[in-house]
Amino acid sequence: MYEEAVELAKRRGFFWPSFSIYGGFAGFYDYGPLGVLLKDNIVRVWKEEYLNDGAIFLDSPNVTPEPVFRASGHLARFSDLAAECEHCKNKFKLETVLEFNKIKYIPATLQDAEELAGQSNLKCPVCGSIIKKVYDFNLMYRVTGDYYLRPETAQGIFVNFKLLANYNRGKLPMIVGQQGKGFRNEISPRQSLIRLREFNQCETEVFLDPENLEFRELYDFKKIIMRPNTGEELYISVKEAYEKGIISSQAFAYFVLKTQIILEKIGISNERLRFRQHDPDERAHYAADSWDAEGLIDNEWFEIVGIANRTDFDLKNHEGSSGEQMRININGRDVMPYVIEPSYGIDRILLTLISQTMDKRDGKNLLRLPYYMAPYHVAVFPLMKKDSLKERAEELYSGLKNIDKYVLYDEAGTIGKRYARQDEIGTPYCITVDYQTLEDNTVTLRNRDTADQERIKIDDLLKGDYIKSLIENKLKL
Repeated sequence: MYEEAVELAKRRGFFWPSFSIYGGFAGFYDYGPLGVLLKDNIVRVWKEEYLNDGAIFLDSPNVTPEPVFRASGHLARFSDLAAECEHCKNKFKLETVLEFNKIKYIPATLQDAEELAGQSNLKCPVCGSIIKKVYDFNLMYRVTGDYYLRPETAQGIFVNFKLLANYNRGKLPMIVGQQGKGFRNEISPRQSLIRLREFNQCETEVFLDPENLEFRELYDFKKIIMRPNTGEELYISVKEAYEKGIISSQAFAYFVLKTQIILEKIGISNERLRFRQHDPDERAHYAADSWDAEGLIDNEWFEIVGIANRTDFDLKNHEGSSGEQMRININGRDVMPYVIEPSYGIDRILLTLISQTMDKRDGKNLLRLPYYMAPYHVAVFPLMKKDSLKERAEELYSGLKNIDKYVLYDEAGTIGKRYARQDEIGTPYCITVDYQTLEDNTVTLRNRDTADQERIKIDDLLKGDYIKSLIENKLKL
């Protein structure tokens, strides 16, 4: 479904390569009109779910001074091992070259990588030449002087910790969320929204008392595939995983569960979602434990949310570097909070959502987005552009816009083509004004998923809660 999803996205205006009139540049994509609305809906679900848990939010700059990333460890350790083919000049992540050569060992240091390259005939995935050149590749963009584009939104939260804690009256736990752009100088951007140089994140930093790593009640939910780094694959609930000691703390388990619930609400299939624990040598430099929520597209798993136990790594380093105290007094104790971080890759979630909800009916595309996630909720058509049908349809469209802003009007092409267009972009309901409308003030209401139709009075449609009830699936058609 991946190729079909990307083709649909480009053709219908969800997303397309940036700067296409100049041939395009790898790792950059624009969101089109439908993509902007769908992305906003994904962010809205994330934000509302964390508001339920009492989160507060921040918006910090994209450009960050060097001292921040020196303290956070990004300057020294935020890099990938890379390889370059001196024959065809292509550059790769070393992991990609090793995978192509069926080598499972992943070097931990540049010295290990150089020894491996010297001892093995590593073939270039593009031209087949032997690769000898391996090197460390820093993933951050330096913009000017001592400033960098941020590779994650998290540091903006950490450097504002004291202000946020004062705002929150010194209470723990404290949840802080931030939506924004991250920038990484990827060695080999690929697969449309999967690996980008500029990407959308929704990160949440949960600050906890290290002597009380608990958060609210951990409850039973649907079972899911879990792969701890022991290598076994389990089908259990998150609560069971915690009770069996697979997940280290109750708070960490709570936010793994929170991620499962948010992704399902967005529309990611629970059957095509899994949680995979990182191996120790795979974790980021700041993480004591990490799990990825991975979505399945075709037969390949992709990380869509990373959940990390950052301990007190960031706050401790910023305290030592800046001289600013990053502690909270709790019952006479000076506490350096621990941090659990669920980090949502919005672009990857959007691509996974489109890929997983794509379906076919009578050979035509159908996007089975959850109704409330669809870019538009309702499309209004006149059967014909004559005999007052167009005027009545425009009047109905205006009336519905007063109730729900996510309504569109379409009069181009046959009624069948218009239905097919709306099915393909995921619009849940289509309303057709026809000749019977002129007689009894009723219209045809059509359901996207079933293609069933029924006659509805316009007066009922224009009642404030009718459309909302349809979109929230409280009324069945």
